[in-house]
Amino acid sequence: MARQLPKPQSEPAAQPAKQRLRAVAGYFADAEAGNADRLIYERVRLGIMSALSVNRSMAFAELKELLNTSDGNLSVHARKLEDAGYIACKKKFASRIPKTEYSLTVKGKKMFARHLEHMESLIHAAKGK
Repeated sequence: MARQLPKPQSEPAAQPAKQRLRAVAGYFADAEAGNADRLIYERVRLGIMSALSVNRSMAFAELKELLNTSDGNLSVHARKLEDAGYIACKKKFASRIPKTEYSLTVKGKKMFARHLEHMESLIHAAKGK
């Protein structure tokens, strides 16, 4: 009996490769996002954004404990996010003790959602879906 050669791949097989390239290219060429994604890449800033995306607000002490970081480190990274308009900072006193609360702004929610969409696209592309 003659041995059958494997069938050459048809055009649809090339389509997922194009989709993967678009996902990667879209991630790095998103003109609207600009440098926004780069701002939240850093571990502590990404942690702040992630924590605030699932909590209405969090106190400085809660974020510090959650992210296992120092006061100064958290303060610097929170300030960068605040300066970009991604988080809001409210300071108040409770029994003469200062309390700082952080929450995501509308812009922060939008940028974090965009970041997650890009990450999901890359994950799907890497898995070949």
